[in-house]
Amino acid sequence: MIRTASCVLAAAAVTAFGLAPSVASAATDGPAALAHSSANAGGDPDTTVTFTITTGALTMSAPVSANLGSGAPGTTITGAMGAMTVTDDRALLTASWTTTASSTDWTTGGGTPAETIPATDVGYDPGSITTTGTITATGTPITLSGTAAPVVTGTAGVGNNTASWNANLAVAVPAAAVSGTYTGTVTQSVS
Repeated sequence: MIRTASCVLAAAAVTAFGLAPSVASAATDGPAALAHSSANAGGDPDTTVTFTITTGALTMSAPVSANLGSGAPGTTITGAMGAMTVTDDRALLTASWTTTASSTDWTTGGGTPAETIPATDVGYDPGSITTTGTITATGTPITLSGTAAPVVTGTAGVGNNTASWNANLAVAVPAAAVSGTYTGTVTQSVS
């Protein structure tokens, strides 16, 4: 009977020693190891990342003043106004815009009829247009007046873009015009 009891104890000891490495492994791995192994079980983990593209405005810049030179009555005075630039920072998927121009009459002295050249005696030609980004810009020569008319149109744009041109004005000076420095205002806008 004593011999049977010692065999049972020896078998229990061997069984305990055989289980010890598994128990020790589970004890050292713990919950963190189990979480890591379950994340890798389905492949590498994914992370959703977001960011925002900001938008700006549609703006236009133009020279504050321009001098076209001089000429005699009955001639045409021609000169460049300086660089005009449309900047479209709206970051649109489908961008388009239209620039218009209008003007006052040109006057000298007291602005009497003899000292006035009507706006309709002046032509506005945008000439060649330089663009950046994706935009198709088309210019249209016009005769100026007090009513705004399209001069440059941007179409088929994507994202931010710019368009620049140096418009030429051609003043048909009436034969009866009196001498003096004539001043008028050309108003341009974009929308």
